Amino acid sequence: MADEDEPETVERDPDTSDMFGAPAAPKPVAAAEPSAAYTVIARKYRPRTFEDLFGQEAMVRTLRNAFATGRIAHAFMLTGVRGVGKTTTARLLARALNYESDTIHEPTLDLSVDGRHCKAIIEGRHMDVLELDAASRTKVDEMRELLDGVRYAPVEARYKVYVIDEVHMLSTAAFNALLKTLEEPPPHAKFIFATTEIRKVPVTILSRCQRFDLRRVEPEVIVKNLEMIAENEGSRVEAEGLLLIARAAEGSVRDAQSMLDQAIVQAEAGQTVTAASIRDMLGLADRAQTITLFEQAMRGEAGPAIETFRTLYGFGADPGQVMLDLLDHAHGAAVAKAIGPQALIMPKEQAGRLAAIGAAVSAGILSRVWQMLLRSHDEVRRAPDAAAACDMALIRLAYAADLPGPEEALKRLQSGESLPSGGPAPAPSGGGGGMSAAGIGGSVNAQARMVARDPEANEPAPTLQSFADVIALIERKRDIALRLDVERYVRPISFRPGALEYEPAPGAPVNLAQRLVGRLKEWTGQPWLIAAQGGGGAESAWERQKREEREVRVQIEADPFIVAVMEAFPGAEIVSVRNLPVPEASPMTDAPDEDEDE
Repeated sequence: MADEDEPETVERDPDTSDMFGAPAAPKPVAAAEPSAAYTVIARKYRPRTFEDLFGQEAMVRTLRNAFATGRIAHAFMLTGVRGVGKTTTARLLARALNYESDTIHEPTLDLSVDGRHCKAIIEGRHMDVLELDAASRTKVDEMRELLDGVRYAPVEARYKVYVIDEVHMLSTAAFNALLKTLEEPPPHAKFIFATTEIRKVPVTILSRCQRFDLRRVEPEVIVKNLEMIAENEGSRVEAEGLLLIARAAEGSVRDAQSMLDQAIVQAEAGQTVTAASIRDMLGLADRAQTITLFEQAMRGEAGPAIETFRTLYGFGADPGQVMLDLLDHAHGAAVAKAIGPQALIMPKEQAGRLAAIGAAVSAGILSRVWQMLLRSHDEVRRAPDAAAACDMALIRLAYAADLPGPEEALKRLQSGESLPSGGPAPAPSGGGGGMSAAGIGGSVNAQARMVARDPEANEPAPTLQSFADVIALIERKRDIALRLDVERYVRPISFRPGALEYEPAPGAPVNLAQRLVGRLKEWTGQPWLIAAQGGGGAESAWERQKREEREVRVQIEADPFIVAVMEAFPGAEIVSVRNLPVPEASPMTDAPDEDEDE
């Protein structure tokens, strides 16, 4: 009991006292209650049913069918990157396996109403559901001690469930100790494993488990989840800010929710959380500014590009992150060129700017820019001065962005256009420059000499208007192996100049599309998009030829003359059918009846 002189703002903990029985020190109530009452968003909005799992519809569908048919495995392996819901799914599985209510007495995935054991399992205090961390039980003796209890029946629930997180951290001996139990487990035991390093789990363990690969959650799905949470929390967050969080989470719902928790406190109560504050919180450069930087580099404006980067660097942008943004923009421009700006997950204005870049340059230039940025990103990470390395990368990109590739340079040589002989050439917008002809690489000079020697190289590039034109071109170029494969295995679905979709016939070489793309690009001087689809193709040239031969043979076998011959010579058979040339009729003799010779 508290002393009469005890201040009213404090209370004693009745459950704690020192070793002599004296009352424990008083605890400030006002300081303890707020922190104890708050639960972080990632825990507060943890899924309570399978319907709440975001982005894992395929796994939920498989489990629902398995539970409905009673084909429930004795061991489950859940794998995926951090924060996609492995531990949450394991707990939901433990609840589903042991679900019991007044009306339901069998395993079920319908957890909308808590059963008898659900609360205890959620709180981690159910005696038949053991949640373990493999990092703390790596030794074989600890695993044997754990498995000794497997043979005993559950106390309250239907199954004794063992949930082992980060199972890849078990030692080899511990895995071996687990093998026999997984091979022949008692009917009342279920195992649920979770890991982020599936490759470190022995294949002998994997072969005894039903494996589920939890997918990274798409940014648009994460944004919807964050919008729901922000609304429930009474907070307003700009849509662009939520998108920044979703992209930074890299498919992890937990990471996104933790970032949202941090972002909400960036603004005062009642104020809207801006994208700028979230960008500062995440240490990201302004995405609109990095697109401007990409535009300047693609226009060859080295000076303005460096100034833009230094402005971003002055505001705290990391050079490595800037290079990653440029890589992302190169990818976005290429995707927008191939599919359209609607394929980009970003604000419409930014998507339109990247689509404009993609429309202004060729796919080959974007591919080379991607390769240059990959190398530059590695250089920035390893450089002693990351900012200086980023400067040099931007200069290199600005000078080489509009540089023609070997194919384009060869076309210019064939058409009589001159290439720069040395020194920087003016860029299209006047800000940067190009490289000398020697900078293109020795391959251009080599190709130019090849043009002078090969008369076929001086021919104008052929225009292919149909799939038959493709076959004719291959035959004219005398590529016998490619012609045979195309005629035998390509079942055309659709054709337009520069693009071919086909269904591969059984036995088609795996590299047929790649070979055909390379040859057609070499012969026509333009890029080709060739895709192998699953079905719906027409006959291949070889199949059409065989079908026509069969039809001709059926007609011949039905001819009355042939029927009479076959009846007159029992056992005779038609070995082959050949079309003989019809000779010109002589004025002195009648033309022979060639039809009868067939």
